[in-house]
Amino acid sequence: MQSFFAKQPVRPPDPLHTLRNRAAESIGLTAVPVRSGPVADSLSKGEAMANELPEKSSRTGMSRSVESLLRVGARIRGIRRSHGLTQEELAHRSNLTKGFISQLERDLTSPSLESLLEILEALDTDIVEFFQGFEGGRIAFGPVDSRNATTYEEVSAFELMVPGTANRNMEPALVTMEPGQSIYEDAHAGEEFGYVLKGKVQITCGERRAKAKRGEWFYFASDRNHRVANPYKKPAKLLWVSTPPSF
Repeated sequence: MQSFFAKQPVRPPDPLHTLRNRAAESIGLTAVPVRSGPVADSLSKGEAMANELPEKSSRTGMSRSVESLLRVGARIRGIRRSHGLTQEELAHRSNLTKGFISQLERDLTSPSLESLLEILEALDTDIVEFFQGFEGGRIAFGPVDSRNATTYEEVSAFELMVPGTANRNMEPALVTMEPGQSIYEDAHAGEEFGYVLKGKVQITCGERRAKAKRGEWFYFASDRNHRVANPYKKPAKLLWVSTPPSF
């Protein structure tokens, strides 16, 4: 008779389950239980994330931090727009419907963890970066926190100053331009502000053109094609802030 305690074959871990748990732990959530069978297969992509989170609190039965984590719509919309994607394009890339993306961006629904991971992958980010600095995060930063973005390789340096700003309402960057370098952007929703720290730059917004030198600044709505350039003989450096994040 075979012993009850005989060694049973070990099933390999489900990669998706492992990924979900790591993602949940990275933002302070409890591990997500494994689901299998017909019930799991019938779960929709738009299943509320609240079903997988610990419940607590008055109005919704969840803690304030969890409620905040569920309100991801504005941050997803900002990242989508910064990539120049329509809701339909994002839906196609993440295997979801345009209607669900629209509701999600207006915080009329919440994503399951699987759906959120697919959306973030389509937006070329990950869940750790997405929630970084959110809900009780740091409020002071230094040079060690900045990273040089590859978004604008046409300038000498484009340093994003605050980690995780794609999740917030504005994004500051330190931009260094050598003579002859410039940054061009197509029209998009939002506003731009720049403060010249060194040298001088030329600003073009639609048909308008102006220049700003050290100690001066520029400000304009981003609803027209725009360019910031250094056509002068010396390097220029500026603090550039975009809202919503578009860098």
